[in-house]
Amino acid sequence: MKPRFRGGINIAVKVPDHQFDATLAFYRDVLGLEQVEVDGDSRAFAFGANRLWLDPMPSLSKSEIWLELETENTSTAAEYFAKQGVARRDGVEAIPADVDGFWVCDPASNILLIHANDK
Repeated sequence: MKPRFRGGINIAVKVPDHQFDATLAFYRDVLGLEQVEVDGDSRAFAFGANRLWLDPMPSLSKSEIWLELETENTSTAAEYFAKQGVARRDGVEAIPADVDGFWVCDPASNILLIHANDK
């Protein structure tokens, strides 16, 4: 059975440390986006119906876009992805213990968080 997926609220831009301050200033000062959340060094901005997260990453040399997808059953989704040959990427970032989810990547190596929707 093919699970249903829908876009989640979060879009994460992983930014190299050396570009973080300038990138933060661009979204906050140049574009004038409203900052709506702070989590450690990360900042979230209102981005239409979504949240655009800027996350500083010391190990990156260029920025990456990470997306979020919601599904009704993560076990079914994991089985489906395995049958489709989609690579799991569980080591890219720790998922909080209270989140039922896992990481995968698309063929272009973009990271996607697959997690259970809140219903």
